[in-house]
Amino acid sequence: MKLLNSETDPEYINLQTEMVWLQQHIKESNQKVMVLFEGRDTAGKGGAIMRFIRFLNPRLFKVVALSKPTEKEAGQWYFQRYIEHLPGPGEMVFFDRSWYNRAVVEPVMGFCTKEQHELFNQQVIQLENMLIDDGLHLFKFWFSINIDEQKKRLEERVHNPLKQWKLSGVDAQAQAKWQDFTLHKEKMFKITSTQKSPWIVINGNDREIARREAMRYILNHLDYEKKGNTSERLIPDNSIIKKV
Repeated sequence: MKLLNSETDPEYINLQTEMVWLQQHIKESNQKVMVLFEGRDTAGKGGAIMRFIRFLNPRLFKVVALSKPTEKEAGQWYFQRYIEHLPGPGEMVFFDRSWYNRAVVEPVMGFCTKEQHELFNQQVIQLENMLIDDGLHLFKFWFSINIDEQKKRLEERVHNPLKQWKLSGVDAQAQAKWQDFTLHKEKMFKITSTQKSPWIVINGNDREIARREAMRYILNHLDYEKKGNTSERLIPDNSIIKKV
């Protein structure tokens, strides 16, 4: 079986070694880390998460990818089912899509009302500020791809039997609603990117580069015991990754 790039590429090995050291420090210091992976369909969110967790201790992290809410969940406070998955002391949680579904996907696809969308915009930063003030390290990634790259990746999903499980009703409309998604994304950035919890936009047209830079960003922004003299090579590439 052909090995993954993350198992053969020296740069990946270095970054993933740093991730292991970071996870050990988070456990020992009882810190809480949460990373939100957002972006258009096919932007590479899931693949990036797989790179992050490749060599981590599975007892100390969780990947959360929530499905469509149940009837009971739909009647709850919107954030309630996400809060159940917040990290405890010593844990890392990676959200493959998060509560920001209500900022972009849901209004574009008609899955929420205008009133629900506006209420989300009023509440989300209050919630994030409370979590950050309580000690949570929160990172919000937006993986950005262009329309041609998305079209190519959508076609891959259709024709590759190993990727067909990823197809959804939203995928089918991703290209047709491209501009609507763009408008809601920009509105989300304007309202919800703050000094405490900024949006970090990553150019995702090259999957492997995007994954490395996302890892580098986290490692660069958190302190841990073994980081030492390696910090310079953990500085993200500003031509790939930027703060909104």
